[in-house]
Amino acid sequence: MDSSTSLRMGKFLIISVLLLQVQGFLMGQHLSRSLTVQSKMVEPFPFISGKFSGKEIPESPDPLVGYKWGKSSANDGLEIYVLHPKSITCNQPGQVKFGNDNSLPIKINGPCDLFFDFGRENAGWLEFDSDNPGGKIEMSISEYREPAILNAGAHHPIKTLVPIRHGSTYRLELNDELYEGVRFGWIHIKTVNRPFNINDVRLVCQVKPTNYQGSFSCSNPLLTRIWYTGAYTVKLNLQKDFFGAILMERSDRFSWTGDAYPSQAASMVAFGNYDFVRKNLFHTSTQSNSIASYPIYWVLSLIDYSNYTGDQGTLSELTENACQKLDTAYTHFDQTKGLAFNGWDERLGAGFENPDCLESQFVYQTLIIQAWEKFGQLMKWKGRNDLAEKYERFVSEKMAQLRRTKGRVKNLGIHAASNLLNSGVANREEEEVFWKNLFIDRLQRLSYSPFNQLFIVQAMAKMGKYEEALTTINDCWGGQLRYGGTSFFEVYRPSWNDAVGRNGAPVNNQCGYTSLAHPWSAGITKWLTEEMMGIKPTTPGFSTFIVKPNLSSEIDWVKGAVPTLQGIIELSYNKKIGEIKLKVPGKTIAKVGIPKTAYKIGNILVNGKKATQISDDQNYVFIENLPCGLYTIKFQPRATIALLTREALTYNLQPATEDSITRGNWKSKYGSKGYILCNYDSINGNCKKLPDFMDGIDFRLNGNVHLTGTTPDLRALMSLQGNERKLGAVVTQDPSPCLQTMTIDIHCITNQSYQIALYMVDWEGEARRSALEVFDLNNKELLMPVQQIKDYQNGKYLVLRVDRSIRLRINQIRGRNASLSALFID
Repeated sequence: MDSSTSLRMGKFLIISVLLLQVQGFLMGQHLSRSLTVQSKMVEPFPFISGKFSGKEIPESPDPLVGYKWGKSSANDGLEIYVLHPKSITCNQPGQVKFGNDNSLPIKINGPCDLFFDFGRENAGWLEFDSDNPGGKIEMSISEYREPAILNAGAHHPIKTLVPIRHGSTYRLELNDELYEGVRFGWIHIKTVNRPFNINDVRLVCQVKPTNYQGSFSCSNPLLTRIWYTGAYTVKLNLQKDFFGAILMERSDRFSWTGDAYPSQAASMVAFGNYDFVRKNLFHTSTQSNSIASYPIYWVLSLIDYSNYTGDQGTLSELTENACQKLDTAYTHFDQTKGLAFNGWDERLGAGFENPDCLESQFVYQTLIIQAWEKFGQLMKWKGRNDLAEKYERFVSEKMAQLRRTKGRVKNLGIHAASNLLNSGVANREEEEVFWKNLFIDRLQRLSYSPFNQLFIVQAMAKMGKYEEALTTINDCWGGQLRYGGTSFFEVYRPSWNDAVGRNGAPVNNQCGYTSLAHPWSAGITKWLTEEMMGIKPTTPGFSTFIVKPNLSSEIDWVKGAVPTLQGIIELSYNKKIGEIKLKVPGKTIAKVGIPKTAYKIGNILVNGKKATQISDDQNYVFIENLPCGLYTIKFQPRATIALLTREALTYNLQPATEDSITRGNWKSKYGSKGYILCNYDSINGNCKKLPDFMDGIDFRLNGNVHLTGTTPDLRALMSLQGNERKLGAVVTQDPSPCLQTMTIDIHCITNQSYQIALYMVDWEGEARRSALEVFDLNNKELLMPVQQIKDYQNGKYLVLRVDRSIRLRINQIRGRNASLSALFID
């Protein structure tokens, strides 16, 4: 990357951070008024029972970040609070008269749509107050800037409905539990019999009483915002009795066992609600969600909980359960079929599409090895040497098997390699191969799901690649914030920001209709605590713990707190002035590491006295055996290190060009080497010709439609002979869950340059918007930015040049479905 590009990137990040700071400040100013107002009707839960006594955090999207309950526990019921809109706009300004400052009350004189931005994602329901309005009214909610639409199976897949009247209050009731994921709301005034007033509009938001006991901040406000956004995403999804796994109601709102792993991890460092984590461990202990890897993630969750709490009683109760899961995995290790799911990433089989692909099999095997290794270490601490030895033997046996199978370990994909690195059993040679072959490319180390992305950045930390890990964190989680998110998403690609715009309707594909508040994406909160602040238990329950801060060359300081059952660990580390402040609580003993990149050889002072218990390794100077107390550690800092020159986020292919002129007159311009006219003559009646360098084109997941017989419509495709025109299409199978996508695999016998032109027609004029993704068919790596296709009611070609076998994935964004009528090869 040249210096000008680095400078532009730096300016962009600074502007992004400033925008996020301003947004957070305005949100905070708005809330002091909103939260004090109660609903005018009887609600299903009591109003919040605590008070604002904590510190306000401008970078946090949580309106209750400074709110404290006297005591919160796993047995608390849900409570509610009220939010008012941050902004109100109308599509027909002449039909309304606003109160002061463009706010409430609003006098309605005629049909219009009122649009409300509540400034953040919420778990709530939308209400308004009005005295006897006349006419027809509907209401909508969404996580993005258009009324939401979800898949079949939801109580109301279309999140627009006539409100239910309760006295003078009108409430949008979309499901039995009332709440949905709401950032934006609408009141659609369809008809007006007489002028009337809307006196109040509010979100009633539900919350599980949860106090922030952990904290995080650093000299990069974007990372601070990422930490708090992860915490808020988990908090939004906390239900009365379990950790929820999705906010929008689309028929899968329950505790997914594997999803709970990063969600519980984030919850422990942010809230210290260990009793609720314990409760959810028991709740999910007998659940697998019919996914092979999820019981293994449950074991890793138990290990996390045990390491953070030292709760031997719970560990004893659940040891047999964990052993059954780990022993079953041993018997299944070489029979890795029926995995069901490993992640939404194309390289992992694209969710439920091809979950038994080779990389998913390796991911499952290396995940098992990681769980055996970590559970064996935990059993040593517990005094169960028999179990420790058994799982050590399993690890040794299966690692030897992987290593002797044609060098299989060195040929793992990035997701399987990450599991192996995170287990700690990869050797130095394997680590170097992994970095060179898998991690060095900034684009290809991005996974489609932030759930899987967490394990990749954990592996990067294991390799000591903190600078690069923070770049990836900025690409993935920082990108979601720049998109406009105030919670983290189920799936995400950085190119979405350009393709669909800020708070635009997201791409829907193999994950179905995309959730924008999904706590399985929140594990980055724990990563920032454990890797950037560097605070981790070294024996369960934090009886001993280590502090090893890892700051990039661009970050000068970090501070925060970690809740433990012994008390709160508090840290402030400033490498620029050479100072660490540490609170060591209760019956704990700390080991503090000063990075050698920040430390200039000389005296280290602990509370004004020369440190005596010192050790070191290749990267750190350690101060040993600090018992309970407050410490100020001073050292002589090194000079400022030059900023890292980051690798670019580059794509193999240029985005497709668009052709809106040619329409159905393809013969003079496209298809000189081959073509497929989809369902042209009838359903499944394709017209097809393949070039000699291809041995097949496979369509998957699509539905088939024959749109019209002979027609003079210029959008219809000309026949092979003569001027007759007809049109068919392959389409995505909305609203069936996970069928908002279709794929086209193009198999080339030899690699050579050729042109693909996709012809898309929104025949019915239903404002279809679709998205195109392009992958290398062999390794499933993403080749070009996601591209949105819109305004194709008159017919539009997408034209791109490629040089290999590829997979085209066409996804729905809005409209009935995504539609493709033909594919041409030149």
